[in-house]
Amino acid sequence: MTLREWEPGQVIRPYGDRRDDGVVQVSFVLPVPPGERAREAAAEVARKMGMEQVHVAAMEPAADRYTFFVVYGHTSAAVDYGRIQVPEVVVRKKGFDELNELALREVGRRIVVLGACTGSDAHAVGIDAIMNMKGFAGDYGLERYACFDARNLGAQVENATLARLCAERRADAVLVSQVVTQRDVHKENARQLLEELERLGVRGQVTAILGGPRIDHRLAIELGYDAGFGPGTRPSDVANFIVAAVLQRMGKEMH
Repeated sequence: MTLREWEPGQVIRPYGDRRDDGVVQVSFVLPVPPGERAREAAAEVARKMGMEQVHVAAMEPAADRYTFFVVYGHTSAAVDYGRIQVPEVVVRKKGFDELNELALREVGRRIVVLGACTGSDAHAVGIDAIMNMKGFAGDYGLERYACFDARNLGAQVENATLARLCAERRADAVLVSQVVTQRDVHKENARQLLEELERLGVRGQVTAILGGPRIDHRLAIELGYDAGFGPGTRPSDVANFIVAAVLQRMGKEMH
C-alpha cells in the first residue's frame, strides 16, 4: 500500500514481534548510579509513560552517577494514518544523467549552490555527504553534477559571511546543516541566516534548504526555509529539489 492509498479509518499501531502487538523501545538517561534501584526507577518512568509489561533491557553507566537505559514495553497507542497531514518535499525524481541534461538545457547555465555548517556548529559530516563529489552509499554529491557549481564551505561559517557569499556569487541555493540542537540553538542560528539574506535583499533569489538529524520539512518551513531534509536524505534528493526550485523561479516546470 502506498502513502496515497491510505484512507481515514485505517488505524496503525507499533509492533515488534507481531503486527499490532504494541511493543515499543525507548532509551533515556537518569541522574543516578547503576543498580537495582536505578533499574526499577527506569521501569517506573516507562510505566508513567503509559507502557505496560515493562522490561529494562540494558543499563549502562553514562558518566559519574548517570545511567543509560534501554526499556521495552507495550503501548495501547494507535493512530489513524489516513488522517495525518504533514508537509512533504514532493519532487518527481530524475536520475543523475537525466537531471544534468535537463538542468543544463532548461536553465542554460550551471546552478550555483553553497553549503555550510553555520554558527558554532563544527559537525561537517552531513554537509560533506551531500555536497562532496563522492557523496555516500553510491549516490553522487552535488559537486559531481555538471549542472551545479557547488561549493562546500565547511564548518563554523558565520551566517553573515555565508549570506554575503550568496549575494556576491549570486547563489541559486544555499544548504545549511545544523547538528547541535541543545536549547534550540539550531533554530535561532537557522533564522539568523535568513535574516542576513533579507538584509542584503537576496532572500527571494536564493532557495534556502535546512538539513540535519533533528530537521524535517515541517520545522524548516516553520523557520522560513524552502525545504528541510533529515536523516536518510540522499544527495540526489537535494539535487532534484534544487533544480525544480530554480526552474520554478524561471516560470518552468520539471517534467
